[in-house]
Amino acid sequence: MRFDLLAFYGGPDQVMTITSGIASLVGFLLIFWHKLVNAFFRLIGRVPKTTDAESKSNPTTKTPS
Repeated sequence: MRFDLLAFYGGPDQVMTITSGIASLVGFLLIFWHKLVNAFFRLIGRVPKTTDAESKSNPTTKTPS
């Protein structure tokens, strides 16, 4: 048996700690995803397009009558 490969073994106690950390980071990103995307677009100077529902509910748009 090769004992140098035993150094790469990750037991359940180590793997569950890592996956729990990854899951908490993904959850944080999912909660604040909209704010992160808006901050990114403001940083690069591009405004994201509005959806159809937002444009219909906005009465200040200049549409021909």
